[in-house]
Amino acid sequence: MKKSERQAAIEEIINQSPIATQEELMAQLKAKGITATQATISRDIRDMQIVKSPDETGHARYTIFKANSKNEQDRLFESLHDVVTGVDRVEFMNIIHTLPSNGNLLAAIIDDLNLPDVSGTLAGHDTIFVVSPSVAVATEFHELLLQHIRTEDDL
Repeated sequence: MKKSERQAAIEEIINQSPIATQEELMAQLKAKGITATQATISRDIRDMQIVKSPDETGHARYTIFKANSKNEQDRLFESLHDVVTGVDRVEFMNIIHTLPSNGNLLAAIIDDLNLPDVSGTLAGHDTIFVVSPSVAVATEFHELLLQHIRTEDDL
């Protein structure tokens, strides 16, 4: 099976069913007659920019982020709102805490924007270190982040 066909099936499954884990996704694919390894599914999730975000009931589920008519910065702001649980600033770095499994994808979105406020990122499962060129720039970026993250009022 071609990668594009598998990814089209993944998109269809995610849009039609509340999928929260790679295992659930693999089971749905298998039910459609598509076999793929966990490593392949993991790469597809990264390539397709799939993240976990809360649905209308508050349960985490996979969602596909697409640029569509939004510009890339709007996409970043939407992602910040959907997956960031907190932001701390230490000197010239911002530490972004995300929902589980969203650190790498959000860092990739930040990297893709080539923001002048960001010298580089280092991401893990649910934490991103964003390095800025100076304390002043990191402070400005921190304020920008705080404007776009989910607050208790949003819950």
